Amino acid sequence: MTNGLTGRAAGPALLVLAGLVSQNLGAAYAKQLFPLVGPLGVSALRISLAALVLCILWRPWRTRRTARQWRSIARYGASLGLMNILIYEAFARIPIGLAVAVEVTGPLAVALVRSRRPVDLAFALLAAAGLVLLLPIVSPVGADPAGLAFAGGAAVTWAAYILLGADVASEGGGGEAVALALAMATVAAAPLGVLQAGAALLQPPVLTAGLGLAVLSSAAPYTLELFALQRLSARAFAQLVSSAPAVAALIGWIALGERLTFTQWLAIGLISLAACGASAFDKTV
Repeated sequence: MTNGLTGRAAGPALLVLAGLVSQNLGAAYAKQLFPLVGPLGVSALRISLAALVLCILWRPWRTRRTARQWRSIARYGASLGLMNILIYEAFARIPIGLAVAVEVTGPLAVALVRSRRPVDLAFALLAAAGLVLLLPIVSPVGADPAGLAFAGGAAVTWAAYILLGADVASEGGGGEAVALALAMATVAAAPLGVLQAGAALLQPPVLTAGLGLAVLSSAAPYTLELFALQRLSARAFAQLVSSAPAVAALIGWIALGERLTFTQWLAIGLISLAACGASAFDKTV
């Protein structure tokens, strides 16, 4: 397993970047479904239909697993489900670029906690400065406090997703593991979606839209990322996903017309720079 973004890691790096583009296109698509079934309804559709697609594709029931592998997959699935729910609640309140900028501090924390170098303080301060710039008192446009709080919760679960996903990958998990993890996440997400949207979730146009969303936002990116984690360290993965806020902001602007202020773009740049720099200096993962 490599410790950085070397030539041998070019292939996995492209998988991660492709996953980011797919996931953020899905985020833009999801926001257009919120008026129909709400963020919890969209989360339920995304997770449950992605689980169905991947279970049909990978047929994970054919493989025997140890109790340890099942525990790893269950923890991974819990992080996936909660991360989806929290970030969609954030998307419902703030532009996707801002939500992802806060969310990416999760991978940043992974790099900072594992590195322990003096330079890490500078990166932590950069990230903190970026977060301060997103506070409503500094950047009132599009900076709803509840949206920022949900994005912060998503950051915690994204950090867990990276670490738990690396555990699953180290045990030989691939598409089958993702399918099972999403199936487990469905157990938590589906009831919440039903409570919010009810029978609207079963309308054919909604199901069709949800299927497209499931492939774009969950099935494709999670599978790409898990395959990448089989050849990338957690540090290299965290370094790559530091570009997520910029990708999200650009897609939000192009697909949804979400225009950010200069201050908000500066915040996104500071957080992305901190995430990239911290993971680049981290030699312990």
